[in-house]
Amino acid sequence: MIGRIVLIAALAAGLAACGEKAQTASAKKSDAAPWDGARDAFVAPGWKAGDKGSWEAQMRTRAQGQNEYSRAAAQK
Repeated sequence: MIGRIVLIAALAAGLAACGEKAQTASAKKSDAAPWDGARDAFVAPGWKAGDKGSWEAQMRTRAQGQNEYSRAAAQK
């Protein structure tokens, strides 16, 4: 009786593993450079599309805005 319960539990666990979907990473790779980005009115001020230096400066500004140490100093 106990052997039958163990066998049923093992089969249930085995079937549960077979039903799991594959978790492979699949990302759509863009052919454009990241600084070529959006060309619309919804971009951050000071950013020029297609300018790598402007894009890097905007990313630094954005990262600094998420830094809790610099945000706390600015709020004093």
